[in-house]
Amino acid sequence: MVNVNHFEKECECIYKEEGYSVRDNGAVLRYPLDGKRPRPTDNQWTFGKPNDKTGYMEIASVRVHRIVATAFYGEPPTKEHVCDHIDTNKQNNRPVNLRWVTRLENILLNPITAKRIAIVCGSVEAFLADPSKFRDKFQDPNYKWMGSVSIQESQISLQRLLDWANSDKLPSGGSLDKWIFNRTTWQNQRTVLNPDPDFPQIVISKTLNAVQCNWKVPSEFPCCPQESAEPISDYAEKLKEGSVFCHNDLYTSLVSKSALSEDQQSIYVLTNNPDENAIKFWHLAKITHEKSLFVHETLGSFFTQEGAEKQYCLAQGLEWLGGDSIDDYC
Repeated sequence: MVNVNHFEKECECIYKEEGYSVRDNGAVLRYPLDGKRPRPTDNQWTFGKPNDKTGYMEIASVRVHRIVATAFYGEPPTKEHVCDHIDTNKQNNRPVNLRWVTRLENILLNPITAKRIAIVCGSVEAFLADPSKFRDKFQDPNYKWMGSVSIQESQISLQRLLDWANSDKLPSGGSLDKWIFNRTTWQNQRTVLNPDPDFPQIVISKTLNAVQCNWKVPSEFPCCPQESAEPISDYAEKLKEGSVFCHNDLYTSLVSKSALSEDQQSIYVLTNNPDENAIKFWHLAKITHEKSLFVHETLGSFFTQEGAEKQYCLAQGLEWLGGDSIDDYC
């Protein structure tokens, strides 16, 4: 664990009329107000406490990353600028991981929004070339303002995005929306979203807020919720027996059964392929929710229902009381 006293540089700043000392490891110390008795969180170095709803680190309900950015980079250029976590980890508040970005850039750096823009406009680059061309394309009221972005603002944002992408070694011919997606998934702290850069395990699904792990064929997931306060439980509720779980250019799989994990953070889905020409009729998948994305991870495909049922049982940590099948030897 990082120690608040392990640092190389320390700065001071005023943020929202409060005085702070800030270190380059992301730690902050708040000064008492003039003439006032010190508050419980004054005069103490801290990384802050995570907000359970937003994930941001806070000190007395003030977001630490904005304090750090102000100390090391000055006030935001405009009131509309927000502070971006470059590696997408909201708890990594080192100044090297922070930057001021515009409202437009913040929207574009979100993988889900970038994907929606790419679907509506063809690509992020096409949108930025002339946002006014797509003024009537964004039906969601939350995105209506994007059609009124000026070409000047869009070109500035485009150049900044290209500079960031090139610093991350964007592959030749790669699109910005793919770079934005890979930037989020490749730098995630979870193992499931940390693929070998030479063989990406994460694939963008055809469903807007879904991705696939170890699952090469881009697929649609009709039961996947688009807006949800309780994403995993809401998804589980939609997985009725016989409903379409997955559809792509090669096959369609139907839900046979599903179950929530003991901690309610994952769903195990057993599916079957009704195509009589399929080689393996049964499939097992695990669904989790990471960084606003539903991650669909394949846990195997099987020749027999018994082999699939066995792995479905074991994946949940339950005892298998049945026998062996051909899948145990293939």
